[in-house]
Amino acid sequence: MLRANLSTRPFYNERAVQLLLLLAGIVVIALTAFNVIRIVSLSGQNTELSAHSVSDREEAARLRREAAAIRGGINQAELKTIVEAAQEANMLIDQRTFSWTEFFNLIEETLPPDVMLTEVKPSFQQGKTIISMSALGRRTEDVDEFIEKLEATGHFEDVLPRSHSFTEDNLTRVLITAVYRTDGEPAEGEQPAGEPKPAAPGRSGGSQ
Repeated sequence: MLRANLSTRPFYNERAVQLLLLLAGIVVIALTAFNVIRIVSLSGQNTELSAHSVSDREEAARLRREAAAIRGGINQAELKTIVEAAQEANMLIDQRTFSWTEFFNLIEETLPPDVMLTEVKPSFQQGKTIISMSALGRRTEDVDEFIEKLEATGHFEDVLPRSHSFTEDNLTRVLITAVYRTDGEPAEGEQPAGEPKPAAPGRSGGSQ
């Protein structure tokens, strides 16, 4: 007898297919739940950040109002007086730290025989000590020598002759300005600018 399977559907394991579908459904549900939880969490964080941003803007606005109120309540004349007093106090402090002895020792070491100082005036600007000196010399070359020796000490920077004129005695008068530093040192390889000379009347007799 001839036997044949005339079924039109192929044979397969329905239980395995159902199990795979169930697992796929569980994965989809898990991913959906994760996404929902993540969205809710991010939404909460966004709400919290927005609340902080609003609070910070309100605090900034409050501080600006308080600053404006404080500025409006300041007496400008009194403020100017306080600023001027502070500047004067700083200048007095700078003057107390300025050593005339050390300064004139340097001048005595560098002043050529044919040059004398007639005026010395220190001023204090932005933490710097500016020295103005009026020098008299027989020749311009003598004053130039004095400037070179000042620079060589390392205590004077930007030494510049600001004006040049002649006296009735045909002496050269030069106004010299320089930035004075108390921590200066001679450049490497340079020798000090000579031995100290005995003080002579009129040689370094600057006005204080």
